[in-house]
Amino acid sequence: MDLSQLGESAQYMVPLIILFCMCIGYVIKTSLDFIENKYIPLIMVSIGIGLNIWINKQVTAEIVVAGALSGLASIGTHQTCKSLNHSKKDQENNKDDNKDE
Repeated sequence: MDLSQLGESAQYMVPLIILFCMCIGYVIKTSLDFIENKYIPLIMVSIGIGLNIWINKQVTAEIVVAGALSGLASIGTHQTCKSLNHSKKDQENNKDDNKDE
């Protein structure tokens, strides 16, 4: 993978939308049991698009793409943080297990 592609796609990430979608996704996941987990990405894309249109007060293809990618990036960010947290806990557990021996 060419690393220059990361710089090009980063222009479509809106940190405010990513943070907002992370919060909304967390609330949906933990509090709203009637919404299945498989629908959360679709909801985040929709919210991301809607927020970006509202922020920019116009509709263009670039704004729609940036909103959609920001909504999806919120899911990726959440999963990355969750994975890092679990791996850190696993390392701490392994250290504790080694002390017992």
